Amino acid sequence: MTNSLNAPLARLIAGQICIHACMAGMRLATPLLALDQGYSAAAVGVLLALFALTQVFLALPAGRFTDRHGLRRPMAWSVAMAFSGAAIAVAFPVFPVLCLSALMTGGATGAAVIALQRHVGRAASNPTQLKQVFGWLSIGPAVSNFIGPFAAGLLIDHAGATAGALTGYRAAFALMALLSLFTWFWVRHARELPPVVPAPGAGKPRVLDLLREPMMRRLLLVNWLLASCWDVHTFVVPILGHERGYSASVIGSILGAFAIAAAVIRVFLPMLAAHLREWVVVSSAMATTALLFAVYPLMPSALTMGLCSVLLGLTLGSVQPMIMSTLHQITPPHRQGEALGLRLMTINASSVMMPLLFGAAGALIGVSGVFWVVGAAVGAGTRPAWRLRPPAHRR
Repeated sequence: MTNSLNAPLARLIAGQICIHACMAGMRLATPLLALDQGYSAAAVGVLLALFALTQVFLALPAGRFTDRHGLRRPMAWSVAMAFSGAAIAVAFPVFPVLCLSALMTGGATGAAVIALQRHVGRAASNPTQLKQVFGWLSIGPAVSNFIGPFAAGLLIDHAGATAGALTGYRAAFALMALLSLFTWFWVRHARELPPVVPAPGAGKPRVLDLLREPMMRRLLLVNWLLASCWDVHTFVVPILGHERGYSASVIGSILGAFAIAAAVIRVFLPMLAAHLREWVVVSSAMATTALLFAVYPLMPSALTMGLCSVLLGLTLGSVQPMIMSTLHQITPPHRQGEALGLRLMTINASSVMMPLLFGAAGALIGVSGVFWVVGAAVGAGTRPAWRLRPPAHRR
């Protein structure tokens, strides 16, 4: 990665961390407040789903808006929406408003991510640099998923201990609102790239035009399968651990090992980018994930489950930069924002629907069966992943 790109990219990553941390902190604080107010686990589940639901419907329009207006204008709207979503929870900490806050902060984060991903992808000058910038950018969510919940939790416990529980929650919401404003501090001076003008007679963009491209269909299928692996691991491991009598701290450590491993591999990916081929990394990750899912339920102890979790984190953590690099190479420049929105829409639709499917499947075939069925599906996806090779690399 060239020195001219280092400082601007670092500022954009800092901006991404701030707005994503806002959402991550709200995602911790709002369900805890709902539970304190006596709402049921089902109501809390609906509240959590709302963080992803807005992105399902907003992703495509946000992507097209980004294609037209570049980086700063979509980011300004995203910051305004995230700040407003957190601020109304400070003023009115009641369940209906918490639901609205979830919709607003989730949607704002999704729109901001699309704008940032499109901008850094266009700023890269070759495939190696694409892998590098997306490797660095992918570290942001891992950092923010720690900062947001950790800061919110501290304020809930300590501010709430001295001034009352509701004051602690309000302090957490206020900090999340402030974090979203820091996003604008980091991105406000970003240099806009020259606009991409569609070819004459290109017509109004339609998502079906993107889906007609075989490479795009393969990419979305592969991305959806791998995203489902993240969901199934997060969903099934607590159930499997509970069945075996593990404590909450042990189960949390297993999941934490996965998250740390996924972050660690992303630190090293930019250094290895010149030696990696996207389709090789993705297809290898799918084959390895299938193998790990086959043996995961057979692990006899928490330690061996933790080892599987680390290996799975290293495997799945390597995928996103390769997916993003491939997407930018196969999509017309004037539609990259729309393609990013389409990808985000499919992932969030999966995050809303798959836990329901996993729950129904687990009741029928057991949690081990869920691992094996998803593992088989991912293994079958290895062939389309290998076919993501650019034409120049095919014989």
